[in-house]
Amino acid sequence: MNRREMMIKTGAVALGARLCGFPASWVAKADAPKRRILFFTKSSSFEHSVIRRRGNQLSHAEQILTDLGKQHGFNVAVTKNGSLLTAAYLADFDALAFFTTGDLTQAGLDRQPPMTPEGKAALLAAIKNGKGFIGFHASTDTFKTPGDPYQDYGDQKDPYIAMIGGEFIKHGAQQKAKMIATDVKFPGCGGFNDGFEMMEEWYSLKHYANDLHVLLVQETRGMKGKEYERPPYPATWVRRHGKGRVFYTSMGHREDVWTNPIFQAILLGGISWAVGQIEADVTPNLAQVAPRYMEMPPKG
Repeated sequence: MNRREMMIKTGAVALGARLCGFPASWVAKADAPKRRILFFTKSSSFEHSVIRRRGNQLSHAEQILTDLGKQHGFNVAVTKNGSLLTAAYLADFDALAFFTTGDLTQAGLDRQPPMTPEGKAALLAAIKNGKGFIGFHASTDTFKTPGDPYQDYGDQKDPYIAMIGGEFIKHGAQQKAKMIATDVKFPGCGGFNDGFEMMEEWYSLKHYANDLHVLLVQETRGMKGKEYERPPYPATWVRRHGKGRVFYTSMGHREDVWTNPIFQAILLGGISWAVGQIEADVTPNLAQVAPRYMEMPPKG
C-alpha cells in the first residue's frame, strides 16, 4: 500500500469514527499499556476468503485488524494453529478474536493443527475468568450443537455457543439489508439512530443467551430467502461471561465490509469494551429490542 492509499484508508476510518460515535479518547498513548489480542482464524469447515492466506501474506481480515491495532494502540498476534491454544499461551493475551468454522478440535478442511479438548476448556475458562472475546461472522458457525439446526436445544447447546451467545442456522444469498441500532450510546454505535444498510452475507441465528445486550438487530422486512422469514433478530451484541466480556457481530464475510468505516467503528467500539479499555452499560435488553427472537425461520 502506498502513502496515498494509506492516507485515504486512514481518513475513511477517522470519518467512520466521527460518524459512528467512536470515542476519540481511545487512541494510542505512549504511557498506556497496550492490550494484546490473539486473532485465531482456523477453518475446520468452510474457509472464508477474507481469512484465506496467499503464501506467507496475512489474510485480508488479519491485515485489517493488525493495521487497526497499530492505529489505535493494541497489538494483534495471528495464528491458524489450534495446538497453541493452551492455558499458558492464552494467559499472554487480554482478548481472543475468532473468525473460525466447524469443530476446531478436528484438523478439518484447512488441515491446520487443531485445538485439543483441553485447549477448548482452557479457552472457555480464560474468558470466564476475565479475558475478552471478539467474534466475527462465522465464529457462531463454530462448535455447533449437534442435531437439527432449526431446533432449539436449550441448555444442551455446546458450551462455546453458550459463551458466544448465539448460533448460526443458515444464510441466504448476499444482499443489501438494514441493521437497526438498539444502543447508540455504546462505543462505536452512535450516529446512526435510523440504522444503516450494508451488502453482506447475513446469518440467521438461534440459541441466544438471555442476557445479551443487543447493539444491532437484523431488519428482515424486504429480505429474500426463507432464512429471513422471521421477525427481526439480534445480529451484533455484547454480554458478560463470568468475569469476561464477549462481543460478537454477524458481519465480516465480505472484503469490502472489512474496509467499511461503519463496520470498523463498530468493531473498534466492541474491542475497546471487550479488552476493558472503555466501560459501557450492558444491561440485558434482548426481550425489549427483539421480543420475537425465539421464532425460527421455516426450513428451506
